[in-house]
Amino acid sequence: MIKKINFEESSGNVFADLGVENSEEALAKSELARQIAKLIKKKKLTQQGAAEILDIDQPKISALMRGRLRSFSLERLIRFLNDLGQDINIIITPSSIFSKLSCNFLTSPKKLKSLEINSSS
Repeated sequence: MIKKINFEESSGNVFADLGVENSEEALAKSELARQIAKLIKKKKLTQQGAAEILDIDQPKISALMRGRLRSFSLERLIRFLNDLGQDINIIITPSSIFSKLSCNFLTSPKKLKSLEINSSS
């Protein structure tokens, strides 16, 4: 007997699918935090070493590495990337959909990640 499995197609934003408030911001923050964690591991930094570079305490590095991002703003996460030697480029282009803001994360020369954020204005 073959059992039919019901499923719902993702919107592309797991936070929106789960009903998280400010899901677009949560998705952007999680991508930035993922890149920060990746850089910390690539540079073989201890949590204490990363804390010194980012000018925060070690428990906050632990929270960041575990995806606990409530206490971190987008601006702060971007500053952390700068502190880890990364350039941040924000590119603004015309959009055919005025109700959405499109953000792209260029994580390496060959990888471009795209993220749509609903605009509140």
